[in-house]
Amino acid sequence: MTSRTTNQADVIPLRPLPTAADPAPQDLSQDLPREPLWRDLVGEVLRRERRAQGRTLKDVSEASRISMAYLSEVERGRKEASSEVLAAAAQALGLSLADVLALAGERLVSLAAARTRSRSRSLGAAGGHRSARTAGGHRSVRAAGPVRPTGPMGGVLLAA
Repeated sequence: MTSRTTNQADVIPLRPLPTAADPAPQDLSQDLPREPLWRDLVGEVLRRERRAQGRTLKDVSEASRISMAYLSEVERGRKEASSEVLAAAAQALGLSLADVLALAGERLVSLAAARTRSRSRSLGAAGGHRSARTAGGHRSVRAAGPVRPTGPMGGVLLAA
């Protein structure tokens, strides 16, 4: 084995791109929207705030001392920015890091709720069972109608 092959790692993409050769999905859950990545949500917040202020990428890049190329990558969800980079970008936009993270968190909760509603409709139409995770463990619920989870995040259960 050469040093060239020992230094290479297998990379497993988090969101593999579908190909024409992929078979049709057998599982209804594959038709549901995918869980968003945190970097996508944070980038979306930064871009939305920048555009709402009518500022250019170059302007925010200079104010935050982050390269324009890197800031663009962060906004598009291509790069996982450090907390220091996010704080600098937030400050350049007149926000705190907490503001950016709270806005991204609100978007995540909104998407999770939509995903739960979509899953409930899909499983209800198929007459299947729905598993709901609760603080005390797992339980199976017959999907006769929309299942409304309760929890500390305004009706959305977050599980690790």
